[in-house]
Amino acid sequence: MLYYFFKWHLKWMGWKAVNTVPADLKKLIMVVAPHTSSRDIYMGFAFRSVLKLNHIKFIAKQELFKPPFGFLFRLAGGIPVDRFNKNNFVEQVVDMFNSNESFAIALSPEGTRKKVDRLRTGFYHIARKANVPIVMLALDFEHKECRFAPPFYTSDDENADLKKIIHFFADVKGRNPELGISHLAVEEIE
Repeated sequence: MLYYFFKWHLKWMGWKAVNTVPADLKKLIMVVAPHTSSRDIYMGFAFRSVLKLNHIKFIAKQELFKPPFGFLFRLAGGIPVDRFNKNNFVEQVVDMFNSNESFAIALSPEGTRKKVDRLRTGFYHIARKANVPIVMLALDFEHKECRFAPPFYTSDDENADLKKIIHFFADVKGRNPELGISHLAVEEIE
């Protein structure tokens, strides 16, 4: 039922998907950016449903999982995390990858809807330690596109990999463009 609603609503709003996740990928980390509005969550759910990517879970702040509506986030595929506790978060998620034959998560590299000075790199270290590919997904509100980049594995050069990620998102305008991450690509050039 939601599939048909989301399909109609995305079409009505003029949104389209450019590429998608390869069907044979059983494990991956999807990096979704820029995260500038709570509307991003809705768009993520809509495209996840329409593209039949329901196996992809999402990581979100634990505050969203509290009563009375927290169970809805779990039903929707959410995995709560304590953003302020650095106690082996990366290792816990790596263990999830290692103990499951199929496991895929999506998260925002900014970790917030506010403007950031740098990306959080937990996703990168999880991908490296679990040896899973990163798939970048841009929610471009200017062009009304949900754009997927081809999957890539981390290399031995973390800085080069992070530059690649920043450059993919550099021209993408979120719902609130002033909160995006395009300035990180500009700062890198200076």
